[in-house]
Amino acid sequence: MQYLLSVPENFASCREKILPDTPERRYIAAADPKDSKIGSGGATAWLLQKERENVNKAVDRQAAGKSTGAESKRIIIHAGGQSRRLPSYAVWGKLLTPIPVFRWAMGQPITQTLLDVQSRLYEKLMALTGEHQNTLIASGDILVRTDELPETLPDADVVCFAMWTTPEKASRHGVFVVEKEKPEVLDCMLQKPSPSELEKIGQSRFFMMDIGIWILSDKALGVLEKKCKPLSKTSDGVPRFYDLYSDFGPAMGVNPVLKDADIARLTTAVVRLDKGEFYHYGTSAELISSTEKIQNLVTDQRAVWQKKVKTHPSIFVQNADIHIEWNSSHRNIWIENASVPKSWTIRENTIITGAPENKWTVDIPSNICVDFVPIQNEGRIDWCLRPYGMNDEFRGRCADEKTKWCSISLQTWFKRRGIQFEDTGIGGNTDIQSAPLFPVVQKEDIPSLLNWMIALKPEKTSGGESERAFALQWLNVKRLSADEIASRCDIPYLYKQRRDLCLKNLPVLARHYEKSVFYQSDLSVTARLYAENAIKLPSPLPHNADYISRMRDFMFRSRFAELTGKDGAKEKDKAFAVLRELIVQSAKPVMPRYDLYSDQIVWGRSPLRIDIAGGWSDTPPFCNINGGRVLNAAVDLNGQQSVQVYVRSIPEKLIRLRSIDNGKSEDVRSYKSLAAFNQVGSVFSIPKAALCLCGFHPDFCTQSFTSLEEQLGAMGGGLEISLLAAIPKGSGMGTSSVLSAAVLGTLSNACSLNWDKSETANRVLVLEQLLTTGGGWQDQYGAVFGGLKLLESEGGMQNDISVGWLNEKLFTESDTAGCWLLYYTGITRTAKNILAEIVKSMFLNEQKTLDILQDIKHHASESALAFQSGSYEKAAAAVLRSWHLNKKLDSGTSTAEIERIISLIKDYAAGYKLPGAGGGGYMLICAKDTPAAARIVRTLEEHPVNNRARFVKLSLNTKGLEISRS
Repeated sequence: MQYLLSVPENFASCREKILPDTPERRYIAAADPKDSKIGSGGATAWLLQKERENVNKAVDRQAAGKSTGAESKRIIIHAGGQSRRLPSYAVWGKLLTPIPVFRWAMGQPITQTLLDVQSRLYEKLMALTGEHQNTLIASGDILVRTDELPETLPDADVVCFAMWTTPEKASRHGVFVVEKEKPEVLDCMLQKPSPSELEKIGQSRFFMMDIGIWILSDKALGVLEKKCKPLSKTSDGVPRFYDLYSDFGPAMGVNPVLKDADIARLTTAVVRLDKGEFYHYGTSAELISSTEKIQNLVTDQRAVWQKKVKTHPSIFVQNADIHIEWNSSHRNIWIENASVPKSWTIRENTIITGAPENKWTVDIPSNICVDFVPIQNEGRIDWCLRPYGMNDEFRGRCADEKTKWCSISLQTWFKRRGIQFEDTGIGGNTDIQSAPLFPVVQKEDIPSLLNWMIALKPEKTSGGESERAFALQWLNVKRLSADEIASRCDIPYLYKQRRDLCLKNLPVLARHYEKSVFYQSDLSVTARLYAENAIKLPSPLPHNADYISRMRDFMFRSRFAELTGKDGAKEKDKAFAVLRELIVQSAKPVMPRYDLYSDQIVWGRSPLRIDIAGGWSDTPPFCNINGGRVLNAAVDLNGQQSVQVYVRSIPEKLIRLRSIDNGKSEDVRSYKSLAAFNQVGSVFSIPKAALCLCGFHPDFCTQSFTSLEEQLGAMGGGLEISLLAAIPKGSGMGTSSVLSAAVLGTLSNACSLNWDKSETANRVLVLEQLLTTGGGWQDQYGAVFGGLKLLESEGGMQNDISVGWLNEKLFTESDTAGCWLLYYTGITRTAKNILAEIVKSMFLNEQKTLDILQDIKHHASESALAFQSGSYEKAAAAVLRSWHLNKKLDSGTSTAEIERIISLIKDYAAGYKLPGAGGGGYMLICAKDTPAAARIVRTLEEHPVNNRARFVKLSLNTKGLEISRS
């Protein structure tokens, strides 16, 4: 993805040191032309010029045999303002404002910034755009959160994103007005209308707040550039002033406020983020209040093992070395990239950034903020002291009594310190943003001068020096204005200080795992920080730590070992062992008792399952923390239930296992043999593990026996179990889990265990952990319960999976039933290794994986709505979206052979996917219509990918697992 950043000039000049390109993201950072005001529209045009210049250079590189790095999609972020109301992050353009890890969420890097958080949303939106929608434009001082995005975006030239809000809040932003009957069609856009005007509009129409995110088509971008065309050829290509939100926006819509023929020809659409949240980071106060609101989004019981999350205090400390003692009077405090020893006194409503390591005594009054800005001075670092009030706006004439600095009138500040305004050299008409107020001093001179500058009563300092001495010092040293600070700050030095403090804090966070966000963060990123900077690993977590943190701790150590060239397999195995222990211990012991006539056979038979959407969200530990959601169907192949189990009693005191499809048999005579279910190459791993769970082993039996022979003798004899799985291995249809459920269900019936379908399916989860194959719950639930259904679980132990049956007519009615095709590719791929890698990334809270899993989970709900509506087109599109999400999660989901199949059918198919983990097995194909289905069958039969490939008749099974007796 190409990012075009409008930023302050100083940051643009050193962007590559602070924000280097990555394989996923390339950046172009540029400041507005010097001494030119060009507005957000002009700044967009200016960035596009820079992009074209970069592409031209890339073409030259390509001619020299190097990659161009050209991108088809771009994200433009405007962050080049003066940041008058948020001085602490002005030098970064607010983009690199550090955002504390959300304590109720997983997978954020500890080093995350506002740009990191928003990039995730912007890239998700760009993934939904059409072929000609290639540009997203956003404001750099917003944070937008939403757990649910639309499945597709409108095919419009300008797509604007909006949220419902109150008239008071909307009056401070742009507003989209829409008709109540067509809320997706823009009627007009207003800029900061009054609350009374909005209340009047609300009587007949809807209004929504513009959240500062627009997507433009290539056509719309061309119109915007035309509006910003330089006024003359002598302007060096500098765009004319044009504002995106007050010039372009009001000319959009059906009834625009401004008339513009070019813009009127553009189509527009409004997309509401109904479950979204909007946070503004435009002022110092909002830096704290917005962060506090986000942290407190979850204040009730969390699903993460039912821990309570209490309201978060408004104290935010990051990348800092803090030694003060907090008390109940401390609130609304932000300390970042700073060292604050216990000799400092801090009160409420303050922001401290940039303070170098020190032993000063500093007394900061309430509502006063201080930034320490490094300035290069002939090879050494001096420090610019920038104190200001929490609500200072840095706007107004210096001679005006209403112009504030440090929470009081600027003129009052001078008077209290005995300074004549005429002596300052500052003109009365000078805007305070341009006034040289901030002294540049050496480090040792900071504390005394700073205390004098921020003191409520500066008549005497603690050192006994006179007020006049400090006034003269202030008057005589080099002073910078707010604008000059932005251009003179040594940004690389400031960034290195931030990074060094972050690294210093990592071991501290790890030691307090129960109270910190360490084990909630993206541990892959954290492990890389440890490895690259040779940080000593924290001590292992104690055995009494919660299971989730222990799993993550082991996997974190495994990843660290890998990054340092060592073998991390042992630690990785421990992580999986903890998960296994957690799940296995949920299986309560039982005592089997035969309920069979000597000549009776218990017959279990089960359909398979085909997953349509949501697969992977049912897999531990993701589902334990977030809950899972899967849409799947129970299906028969060629009119038959593919999995069958037969159980009968025998007089011998042994258990005889037979596999009809494998043509093998084995007699089990001891607990040891029964417990050897992990023996490599055994075709009887599943029935052996199932027998253990059914009480035929001491670990899972309520009574004690010295041997299996004794137990079988007490029960009246042994058992013979015959298995049939009439489906190829690695089919993607959940065969192993379905067979496990069929065996457990049939044994439950034969041995008087009386498990219902839910308990049977739950025991499969335990069985798969015993076999170390892992896996989620959707395969067994998909087959045990018949029909088309949405399966959902809450966080926790996954003992209660809800089943919601859906409209099945798309599988049963004649005009659509024939459009569902099932093609066996002849390519097999077992899920164990795939599963292990995905679960590993779950343990590590890898942000990319967790984001995709949340999208997959949400997509299951959207897919269910598509099927429930009875729209075949929507259902087929949902299947295709599932395929794309699965490929996004695991690049190995598809192979060259699979892509060859898709290339042969894509003109006739509305959707397709490989059930299960992917890579091979069966392919579900949604033909566009019945004739297209016939064309697909003919094409693949004429061009088979191998000598095993074939079509299989697919039909919906509405009964699920059935068990009967002879």
